[in-house]
Amino acid sequence: MGFLDRLFGRVPPRETSALYNAVVERARQPHWYVEGGVADTIDGRFDMIAAVLSMVLLRLEADPQGTAPGASLAECFIDDMDGQLRQIGFGDIVIGKHVGRMMGMLGGRLGAYREGVKEGDLKPALIRNLYRGEDPGSAPAGHVEQRLMALREALAATELDSLLAGNLP
Repeated sequence: MGFLDRLFGRVPPRETSALYNAVVERARQPHWYVEGGVADTIDGRFDMIAAVLSMVLLRLEADPQGTAPGASLAECFIDDMDGQLRQIGFGDIVIGKHVGRMMGMLGGRLGAYREGVKEGDLKPALIRNLYRGEDPGSAPAGHVEQRLMALREALAATELDSLLAGNLP
């Protein structure tokens, strides 16, 4: 892509755009916010996107061919967060700093969810990251944990090409 394309905002679609769109669509499903008790706020939606995205990134990490798609998916997240911040009204001067913080938050959540999956218990990571330290009770946290673990298992059985086409199980 040339300098003028970047200057005028013409960015070609990434190979993982369909997958990222499917992640966002999944994270916006009402059950997360109703049965799962996730705050239906800007922060809550960010946290839910990060949770679903983390499950997908963990799936890509486990695949020898998943490194490049994982990096592309993270770039889709950066592009989306940049656009969302601009839409809210943040200016060029602070966008980079905020997007950097969001990437750090995603990285922290990815590590916490990786550990939770490994231990078979996502609840501590969910309370710390998704519920921002406030225990929502066993039913909401259990709902989210069960749905994320089911997604994780279904992702493990999904072919990479299908996943990259945006087919979340």
